Amino acid sequence: MLIQRGGLKVVAGLGISGVSTVNYLYQQGYQVVVTDSRTTPPGMDKIPQDVKTSFGKLDQDLLLQAEEIILSPGLAPQLPEIQAALAKGIPVVSDIQLLRRATDVPIVAITGSNAKSTVTTLVGEMAKNAGKKVAVGGNLGRPALDLLQDEPELIVLELSSFQLETTSNLNAAVAVVLNMSEDHLDRHGDMAGYHTAKHRIFQGCEKYVYNRDDGLTRPLVADNITHISFGLNAPDLKQYGVLRDSQGHMYLAKGTKRLLDSSKMYIQGSHNIANALACLALGESIGLPLEIMLETLTSFKGLEHRCQFVDEKHGVRYYDDSKGTNVGATLAAINGLGQALAPKQAKVLVILGGQGKGQDFAPLSPALANYARHVVLIGEDAAVIEAALSDEITRSYASTLQDAVLQCQQHAVAGDAVLLSPACASFDMFKSYNDRGQQFVQCVNDLV
Repeated sequence: MLIQRGGLKVVAGLGISGVSTVNYLYQQGYQVVVTDSRTTPPGMDKIPQDVKTSFGKLDQDLLLQAEEIILSPGLAPQLPEIQAALAKGIPVVSDIQLLRRATDVPIVAITGSNAKSTVTTLVGEMAKNAGKKVAVGGNLGRPALDLLQDEPELIVLELSSFQLETTSNLNAAVAVVLNMSEDHLDRHGDMAGYHTAKHRIFQGCEKYVYNRDDGLTRPLVADNITHISFGLNAPDLKQYGVLRDSQGHMYLAKGTKRLLDSSKMYIQGSHNIANALACLALGESIGLPLEIMLETLTSFKGLEHRCQFVDEKHGVRYYDDSKGTNVGATLAAINGLGQALAPKQAKVLVILGGQGKGQDFAPLSPALANYARHVVLIGEDAAVIEAALSDEITRSYASTLQDAVLQCQQHAVAGDAVLLSPACASFDMFKSYNDRGQQFVQCVNDLV
């Protein structure tokens, strides 16, 4: 045991971030204990044996003895045990707060209702390709405090509203809220509470980026803080946006200058164009070279199972969106790819189906009528989905994913895209959406 310093640090909630926090505090020589409402919380075997634990319920007595409580993002500050500690004046913070205390390394801070992981990963890739010693994590991948082990010169953090509500004065080199839509209202009470939590990311920031298409992303901070906007319209001078040519091709642009034909990117769709523009704005804010950022955009194939480019066979591109397990996600994928292909008179072939979870599939029909050449239906609720489709949409059934991929190949023409975005859970035919996606990739690789 290291020589202890300071007062008692109580980690409330184990799991991935809790384990990271316990181990960090222990290695720094703090007196640390951990409590969790679960009798056997995950990660019990990954903390030092001489760390005191209290499992089975949140230990009120222990919490009230704390000099400071480090709260897992999975636990709400509104819990009675946490409220009692706050009423006694005991600080309640996140592991993100500990990270900020521990290092002066510049932080790129990224949040939003959607696309956090894509933008965080892409900015990390841009920085790495620019020769930066960068560490990427937070709500994505590695826990925040583990990133210190890399001795990075730049940290890129994906942050959830749960992490942000117990983080103050992050002092990010640049911060962004990518977009805002209703989410986690059971935790935050209402949209105002959710908005407040998200916007804590801007506290003390040196620069910020905002989305012109979403007024809820612009912070209420001093006007003299340097900022850059992005949006899917023609941008003003020094801002990022989209310029279109007479054929309807969309170009990523800064001011009046075209930077990149969006069709050169593997990640397709208007939502991914917005993500790419956000990355360019963030990268500029930390001094990344434009040429390297654009090269990264043309080589990035997307996150696994999230509209990820798999391969191109006979002029047809294949995309794995197995994580599209609900109608909303699949609708975004169909519209995104369909809009990107439309100027070339190309179409999408879509594989749909699985366990429908009682959803209404009718919203898919107009998008499929506009953009789909053919639909292949698989899984338990294939007939339910078919019943929601308009007659003009050509469709067929497949008993296996391999058969579905083969049918798509037969119906596709050069320039088209095949999209696995089932709008359903996977457990009728697969172990998980990961398994479904991996099998799709294998089926595509097996095509001749």
